[in-house]
Amino acid sequence: MHQGNHRDHEGAEKLFSLIKDVKIAMMTTADADGTLTSRPMWNNDVDENGDLWFFTRLHSPKTAEIGRDNQINLAYSDPSSQTYVSVAGKAEIVRDQARIDEKWQESLKTWFPNGKDDPEVALIRVHPEKGEYWDSPNSTMVHLYGYLKATLTGESPKTETKKVDLA
Repeated sequence: MHQGNHRDHEGAEKLFSLIKDVKIAMMTTADADGTLTSRPMWNNDVDENGDLWFFTRLHSPKTAEIGRDNQINLAYSDPSSQTYVSVAGKAEIVRDQARIDEKWQESLKTWFPNGKDDPEVALIRVHPEKGEYWDSPNSTMVHLYGYLKATLTGESPKTETKKVDLA
């Protein structure tokens, strides 16, 4: 897999800044018959290279799906700030205890009651390849202005949309 720095591409820092505070990402994988399956994942970490990290059970449907087809999509949404981001990339399962120790948070005991040393605890590392974000102004006055402008002129307020090559 490509090990370069995904943050070096134009638009990448803005994309990563938009997702850093979003707590949940919807991860989509392909099932054995090609059916797309999405599930909520706790947004654990973005490392210095721009790889995205998630905790998982070693033996779960998503790890089996990643084992067959490692192309995944992540969707981030924060309606309160009108921020929406989609990231496509390749995933790999990481069973490195040092990495698990480094990224572990006590709140993860909700899903892993036996703690970080449980042999079922693993990480999913996502190497982003492409991303897209939609970033809209979020103040109430801007929304009110946008509504009035759309009503009076038929023009919608401006949203910043950008496709980002992360590979």
